[in-house]
Amino acid sequence: HIINLGRPLCDARRSRRPRPYATERRNMSPMLSQKEADIQMMLAAGCHLGTKNVDFQMERYVWKRRADGIHIINLGRTWDKLMLAARIIVATENPQDVVCQSARPYGQRAVLKFAQYTGAKAIAGRHTPGTFTNQKDALFAEPRVLILTDPRTDAQPISETAYVNLPTIAFCDTDSPLKHVDIAIPANNKAKHSIGCLYYLLARMVLQMRGTISPANPWDVMVDLFFYRDPEELEQKEEEAAAAAAAPVESAGYNAVADAAYGAESWDEQVPAGAGGFPAAAGNWSEAPAPTGWDAQQGGDFGSGFGAMPQGY
Repeated sequence: HIINLGRPLCDARRSRRPRPYATERRNMSPMLSQKEADIQMMLAAGCHLGTKNVDFQMERYVWKRRADGIHIINLGRTWDKLMLAARIIVATENPQDVVCQSARPYGQRAVLKFAQYTGAKAIAGRHTPGTFTNQKDALFAEPRVLILTDPRTDAQPISETAYVNLPTIAFCDTDSPLKHVDIAIPANNKAKHSIGCLYYLLARMVLQMRGTISPANPWDVMVDLFFYRDPEELEQKEEEAAAAAAAPVESAGYNAVADAAYGAESWDEQVPAGAGGFPAAAGNWSEAPAPTGWDAQQGGDFGSGFGAMPQGY
């Protein structure tokens, strides 16, 4: 009996002990769900599509190669690098000391939106040489963290970071050089949807770590605001909208009613005398008017009077 009573007691004690792996799994379940949603968004935006060429330093981030030669990027590593970059940005005390830059047109709108929501400083367009090294330059800046869209396009600011010992975060494709890049975020940096999605996720992670947004207070900004918009497409849409607004709106029954009302009116009816305050006109309106003036003097016809002219006229 002692042995039988001891076994249930031991089982009860074991059951009361908290399982560490169960607690850890319960705490990480929201993070995993958020990670899965972010990866699905990156898949929809095409962030996993690399190029046919691969740099030897980017091989660690490549998952596999497709039959057509395109390398597929491991988005799990991309999400981890986004989290690391967000921690570095949050650790910077002054948000203005973070500079995000993009010379590629597809990334300029995303850079401006990222700076708007995180408080960073944005440089969209061509980089002026000496911005980080020449103190006499009017645009001289001394940032603590630099975020770049493409290491190949933004080669000039990367070369200047080597002189001022500036940490650099860059979105790198499979063929991007990693020289002077401290944190490489593997992703597709050539498509407008991919660039906008990456900056959106990075901005949201920064705001989450700062406590600005939370699961109870979610971020109400859509990822579409970070996408590049072609000015020609916007002008074409505005022209189409203006043309649609200027065109007359005709309903199906409007013309029928107007035609019926027009056919019901009779312009041949005689107006009664005194209608509208004017007397009825006498005579037959179907006959030609009687000649007056010069026609009456010439016999009612200009041609007949011309024949009676004196000789030599």
